[in-house]
Amino acid sequence: MGTKPRSKAHARRAAPKRPTPKPKATRPTKILDPVEPDQVTLIATKGTQDRGGGSGGEAWRIEVEGQRAGIVFINKIDEPPIGSHASIQIYLNKPNQGRRIGRVAYRKACEASRYDVIYAHMRKSNHASRRAAEEAGFAEDPRPGHPQLLLVWRRRP
Repeated sequence: MGTKPRSKAHARRAAPKRPTPKPKATRPTKILDPVEPDQVTLIATKGTQDRGGGSGGEAWRIEVEGQRAGIVFINKIDEPPIGSHASIQIYLNKPNQGRRIGRVAYRKACEASRYDVIYAHMRKSNHASRRAAEEAGFAEDPRPGHPQLLLVWRRRP
């Protein structure tokens, strides 16, 4: 009574010619505490063509206690249904997200800007950015014909 011959499906695979790379070890993300508004500073920069450096644009580096935390910029764009308008974008470094820096940076950038009306375009599913913008004084613009969430900030006299 011998063993049954194995089918091709059960055949043993040859060893790989080179070892399979192991995934890099990741360190757990250090959770930092929320910051106070006076700890957030905006430093004016030139920006790049698409990030506040173009015609009518403005850009600021976001710093928290002297450390870079991200960038916020305003571009002058022309797109329906609004037409020509100032549009703000903000990008925070991963460790600084969730620390309430965005809401302070949105507000400070709008106040430092030359524009009296600024729009924020974002995905409807981006709840954190929406919360930050609303806390900075943005309100939803219910204008039809825009696929994203559209928020507007108006300078108060």
